[in-house]
Amino acid sequence: MVPPAFPLLTSREREEARRLVEAQGLSFEPCDDVVGIHVEDRIVATGARAGCVLKLFAVDDAYQGGEALGRLVDALTQRARAAGEDTLLVFTRPLQAASFEACNFRLLASSSEAALLEHGGGLDRYLAAHAHLRRPGEHGAVVVNGNPFTLGHLHLVKTAAAGVDTLYLFVVREDRSVFPFAARLALAREATRHLRNVIVLDTSRYAISAATFPSYFLRRADQAARVQMEVDAHLFGQRLAPAFSIARRFVGDEPFCETTAAYNRVLAETLPTHGVALEVVPRMAERGAPISASRVRALLAAGDLEAVAPLVPPATMAYLRSPAGAAIARRLAEEAGGAASGSKETRGSR
Repeated sequence: MVPPAFPLLTSREREEARRLVEAQGLSFEPCDDVVGIHVEDRIVATGARAGCVLKLFAVDDAYQGGEALGRLVDALTQRARAAGEDTLLVFTRPLQAASFEACNFRLLASSSEAALLEHGGGLDRYLAAHAHLRRPGEHGAVVVNGNPFTLGHLHLVKTAAAGVDTLYLFVVREDRSVFPFAARLALAREATRHLRNVIVLDTSRYAISAATFPSYFLRRADQAARVQMEVDAHLFGQRLAPAFSIARRFVGDEPFCETTAAYNRVLAETLPTHGVALEVVPRMAERGAPISASRVRALLAAGDLEAVAPLVPPATMAYLRSPAGAAIARRLAEEAGGAASGSKETRGSR
């Protein structure tokens, strides 16, 4: 009989949990909750939660295949519900997917290296809530962060919209960007309002989120990131594309960010297996340089708002001139100043 799991609150308990996790080849990461099962004053199983994502499950060999995983999931689910999370996701190895399905998780997507499962029916609710946006015909999709929405984004959307009956413009909901989600969604809608066949909606947690693609926010392009990219691509191809009759996904070419370039390559390899073609659109340039959101943010950090004007739609420019936009510019300037100061200190210590 495996005892219930309880929160691990002390530094000693969490250190023991970290050792158990790392002993199974995983990297211990910051979490909102960490729970564990004690047997004879020893932690024999542990799991953690970060927002809606359950992770870092590790069970001692002697307790695998029994009740331990269910006990961990029960404890984490209770704490997640108390924190206001109604849907939970877990990113795990394919061989472990069946164990989570036995704990009432549903497989959403998988690759050869990883699987994404959900508890709580969030995807079904998301698709039902957006069912009124479905249209007959052959459709396309663009997924953007829009941090902020630029003329480059608008060029991509206009190009894509010209080739399909309906273009679904998905805006990444994950609020880890400089510009908050509500502003990014509003700017995308305002900038594309004149394009009658464009429908703007959010991705919820089902595209480029901390669950499907956490490395997008870490800006790395290692093997772990590729695995997460593959799951994100399979989720789009297996679940979102069929729901909206999406036959083509459009992306901009990526000359700067290796993570985004790697993501485009994974999409090109994965989406066709689900009947979705990937089309790469050349970036729009201004004065010989590609327009990008990172370029806009750099100009804002430098305090050069006038140089931003040729790079963004009127709606974005109006937002940047507002108190909310000015506050973001100040934050970018402060962060740039801190980074420059740190760089000088580093050089001086050599």
